Amino acid sequence: MEGIFSIFQFSNFPKFNNLLPMHFYSTNNPNHIVSLKEAVVKGLAPDQGLYMPVNIPRLPGRFFNELPRKTFREIGYEVIGALFKEDLSDAQIKELVDHTLAFDAPLVEVEKDVYSLELFHGPTLAFKDFGARFCSKLMAMLMRGENRKVRVLVATSGDTGSAVANGFFKVEGVEVIVLYPKGKVSELQEKQFTTLGENITALEVDGVFDDCQALVKQAFLDPELNEKMLLTSANSINVARWIPQCLYYFYAYSRLPKTDKRVAVSVPSGNFGNLGAGILAERMGLPIDMFIASTNVNRVVPDFLAGSHFEAKASIATISNSMDVGNPSNFFRLLALYGNDEALFRKKVKGFYFDDQDTQRAMIKIKEETGYIMDPHGAVGYLGLRNLMKMHPSEFVGIFLETAHPAKFKSVVDETLGIDLPIPERLHAFMKGKKEVVGMGKSFGEFKGILIGLDGTA
Repeated sequence: MEGIFSIFQFSNFPKFNNLLPMHFYSTNNPNHIVSLKEAVVKGLAPDQGLYMPVNIPRLPGRFFNELPRKTFREIGYEVIGALFKEDLSDAQIKELVDHTLAFDAPLVEVEKDVYSLELFHGPTLAFKDFGARFCSKLMAMLMRGENRKVRVLVATSGDTGSAVANGFFKVEGVEVIVLYPKGKVSELQEKQFTTLGENITALEVDGVFDDCQALVKQAFLDPELNEKMLLTSANSINVARWIPQCLYYFYAYSRLPKTDKRVAVSVPSGNFGNLGAGILAERMGLPIDMFIASTNVNRVVPDFLAGSHFEAKASIATISNSMDVGNPSNFFRLLALYGNDEALFRKKVKGFYFDDQDTQRAMIKIKEETGYIMDPHGAVGYLGLRNLMKMHPSEFVGIFLETAHPAKFKSVVDETLGIDLPIPERLHAFMKGKKEVVGMGKSFGEFKGILIGLDGTA
């Protein structure tokens, strides 16, 4: 079909015809096809695969020629319209985009040919505000008229919990349960999802992020829980959280000064949904020449990109804690975007990893040389971009994603830079709230008992 990039153009996938509305398949079984509503409400496929669009629309050349003259929202209307026009009305698409893009994502020049895409201007000062707001609005649209309450299960290593909790706060018919590893998120991150109350419940798990993620996945597969309640996710495993993140890649490209150089984008990555969203934008026609998977010492994806087999490992704690993920769920979504062609994946994406000392040195260097303050995750993204540019001198202009406001990691930033970083009023307001959590171990039986108790059926 002209103008359509099909995931199934690769030989290891079957062909599907007459799928006019957006349909989704499981990364574990291309023959398992569901509607948009089922993909969003279920979150995870029954076989534990992640949902992927059967067809990815290829945007026309006219759209890219006009990008520099379009606003963020105008870009959003066209991109989301191309993806969801058969499932949503024009009015719904506009409402969805306006709600999602209620704040800017400025592109800031840090050094010559090096730009920071600041994604921390939303309500919780993290990039996940975009996906969380889109997900909550879309889910409310799709569930309109239903009598069932939806329970959103969220495993977080930091920013996902706060973005989702605030995105769904007081949304009628939705209850959010956030699982997070005890002692492994910053105080500011923790306060953003443990002080809300209302329809938000925080579970403090005596374990690591991978334990939290495993509990959520097991809950989705438990027959008794799924009979008693409607469970879904709002992590990047959910297509409604994942897909809208592609919007700011289009916007960032539109704000780059005109150049003949190749364009590279470095994405600090933990669960790798954000990188996947960038690749989705590229699959839709955005002319990004190279992506960089930049990580801390949780290096399973850079190791894969260097030629190793993908092998999940226990996560290691670092100062860039939101990337402390040893078994990234979205890895198989990345593979699917390249038709499960590992050689193509390795050609289009370069991987680099950095330890805490590398990260702190970069934060100090940039502050001293430019005055720009990076959080530890943005610093990892900067380092990955710089590595690529050193390997290809004068060939690239680059963007790194600054995914959270530095004040969300104030203790690390202050200690590293020797400053007392002011806390934005939005964050300061969270610090005044009273922390309310339910402590638990990492056994599924205990988690299941809590969920049933919340349901009032114990």
